[in-house]
Amino acid sequence: MSQKEEKEREVIIAAFMEHTLEKDHFPKSIYKFCKDNKMEEKTFYKFFGSFQGVRQMIWETFYDNVMSLLRKDENFDSAQPKEKLLSFYFTFFEVLLLNRSYVLFALSGEEKMMTKVSQLSSFRKLFKGFAAELIEEGNVDKPSYLQHPPKIFSEAAWVQLGFLLKFWMEDSSADFEKTDQAIEKSVQTAFDVFDNTPLSALVDFGKFLWKEKFATL
Repeated sequence: MSQKEEKEREVIIAAFMEHTLEKDHFPKSIYKFCKDNKMEEKTFYKFFGSFQGVRQMIWETFYDNVMSLLRKDENFDSAQPKEKLLSFYFTFFEVLLLNRSYVLFALSGEEKMMTKVSQLSSFRKLFKGFAAELIEEGNVDKPSYLQHPPKIFSEAAWVQLGFLLKFWMEDSSADFEKTDQAIEKSVQTAFDVFDNTPLSALVDFGKFLWKEKFATL
């Protein structure tokens, strides 16, 4: 994709997000959306077949921004899988914070759950690919009988990210410090399970979730 095309796509995404937040609803007509933003419909269809495609691309863009930031750290590629996952989560929520109003609207609206989840489909594929790579790295020094199947554990990582995303959306602590704690504890638990020493970490993480659950009542 040329730089001009990337710019055109970015303009569409920015206009979509701005419309959503200002009107308090997603655009409903591609014709009207293009007319309001002084663009030809063929420009929109050059990149997207529907508004759902825009919504999916927004989450792909979040992922791409996270990975771009991580790759700028010269120590990232040589870091251990646990540190890479921590870095991903912390950076991911920094990126989301810049777009928190949109994220809250996109995931907390009155749409059916399947409609809300479908916007995450391409992001889910990208994240699971990243998680699978981390699992494969962790398997390198393990004997075959202790290695973990990337497909299963990458799905577990996706469930973990879903928990953290919901936690962040509901977090009212200053500077989202409770989300930072949840990230650290959940990643510690995941890698303790991965290293076959789960009991103490699971108990600790369970206590944390129990405390946070009832602190909000």
